[in-house]
Amino acid sequence: MHNSASAACAVKAVVEDIAREAGKLALTYFQSLASLPVEKKGHLDLVTEADKQVEELLIARLQEAFPDDGIFGEEGGEIPGTSGRIWVIDPIDGTFNFVRGGQNWAVSIGIYESRRPVFGVIHAPARGLTLVGGKTVPTRLNGKPVKPLPALDMSRASIGLSFHPSVSTADRLEVIRFISDDLGISFRVGGAATISLVEVAMGETDGYLSLGDSTWDVMAALPILDNLGILHTIDWDGIDLSSKLRFACGSPEFLNKVHPLLERVPLPAKSLEAMEQGA
Repeated sequence: MHNSASAACAVKAVVEDIAREAGKLALTYFQSLASLPVEKKGHLDLVTEADKQVEELLIARLQEAFPDDGIFGEEGGEIPGTSGRIWVIDPIDGTFNFVRGGQNWAVSIGIYESRRPVFGVIHAPARGLTLVGGKTVPTRLNGKPVKPLPALDMSRASIGLSFHPSVSTADRLEVIRFISDDLGISFRVGGAATISLVEVAMGETDGYLSLGDSTWDVMAALPILDNLGILHTIDWDGIDLSSKLRFACGSPEFLNKVHPLLERVPLPAKSLEAMEQGA
C-alpha cells in the first residue's frame, strides 16, 4: 500500500509539472492574441497552432515519462500503449473563451484505466488554478485541500450547462425550462467543461449538465470530483473514448432533483444506487 501511495505521488508530481509546462506554452499564445489585429482568421489560426503545439508538448512529455502508456488527445493524437493505461488529454479546453481573451480555459490531463477515469490534473494558467486528484491521490486546489462542499440549498442553487452545437433547440429549451420552472434555480454556461466542473468542486455551483461533451473534456475532472462525493451519470461500460457524453453530475441529493430531466431529454442515466456503489 505504501509503495502504491508513493508511486501515485510520483505520478502526480510528474503530471503536474507537465501540465504547468503546457499551460505556460498555452499562455504565451494567449498573451500574443492581444497584439493581433482583430481579424477572425488571424485569431483562429493562432488558436489552432496553440492547440496543436500544446498537444504535441503533452504527448512528448507523457511518452517520455510513461513510455508504456497510451495517449488519446483532442487534436487527433492517438498513440496505443501496452500498459492498459491511457492518458486522455485536452490541450486547451475552452478555445472559444481563449480566442476571445477570456480566462476560462484549461489544460486537462486524465488517466483512463480499466474503463474508468482514475486520476486527473486541471491547470488553468490564466486563472492561477491547479486542481489535482484521483483514486489514490487526495484532491488539492493549488496544493491545499478543497473545503467541504456546501449543503444543497435550493433557494440559492445553481447548475452549469453545456450544449454541443448538434443539440436540438427543443432539447436546449426543455433543459432551461426544467431548471427555471421545475427546479427554480439559476444556471451558468461557461464555455469550458473543465472550468464548469472546477466550479462544482469549489462549491460555486451545485452540479453540471452536459449534452455533448467529449471524454477529453471530463477525464481529468471526474476523479477529482469523485473524491469530494460528487457523482455522475456516465455509464463508462457503454461508451468508448470517441463517444459524445450526455450526463449530469453533482451530489446524490442534487442528482435526485435533476433525475426527472435525465429521463425527459433523455440522457443515459445510471441509478443513484449504482453510482453510489461505484458501478
